[in-house]
Amino acid sequence: MVVESFVGACILALVHLFAGRLRFLDVIPRSRWLSIAGGVAVAYALVHLLPELQQHHEVLRTTVAANGFQSLGDHLLWLMVLSGLVVFYGLEKMAIRSKTKSGESKSPAFWLHIISYGIYNALLGYLLVREDRGLQSLSLYLVGIGLHFLVNDHGLRQHHRQRYHHAGRWVLSAAVLAGWAVGVTTELHEALTASTIAFLSGGILLNTFKEELPEERESRFWAFALGAFSYAGLLLVV
Repeated sequence: MVVESFVGACILALVHLFAGRLRFLDVIPRSRWLSIAGGVAVAYALVHLLPELQQHHEVLRTTVAANGFQSLGDHLLWLMVLSGLVVFYGLEKMAIRSKTKSGESKSPAFWLHIISYGIYNALLGYLLVREDRGLQSLSLYLVGIGLHFLVNDHGLRQHHRQRYHHAGRWVLSAAVLAGWAVGVTTELHEALTASTIAFLSGGILLNTFKEELPEERESRFWAFALGAFSYAGLLLVV
């Protein structure tokens, strides 16, 4: 699966490099395609990632309990989900508050935002090469995460504009490939993998909802619902 996962990593990297050319997404009311993509991402997190975490919960709980933190082990999985949500909510607020009169964010806030999303992308790139991922699972992953990247890319372009186009998108694309390389060359403990998935699940949920919920964007509910339930149905069937 190394070749297939590498192709997948390249596809995800290309989303950031070329999403800016999709000018039809930059409209109000919000493009139905972005709302569909958001629905797909939420469905992937809730119907696939979070239930999968139950399979890892015992390993994570046992690992933490063995180090003397029994109570923490019982709840660590969901604390990681919460952490992912809180971290990216904080980054969003920071990006909004740091904007200058020109509409772009200040340089320190920009780089903190990009580095954080770079780590996020690297973790998602790492998950491409997990040992239990077959071609069908990989394809579903690429659809769910690829559309999620499309939504993230649109939000980052709105915040950082030309600075994101000239530098940010390249960092995020490279981060996916770097995460893939780590996944190919390194085998992480199952407890660390579970923590990564939990953190990313929280991040996916927050990053999607922050783009859909603001009233001024006039998001399309039916497009979001269509994406969510269609993709959830696909996950359940396959």
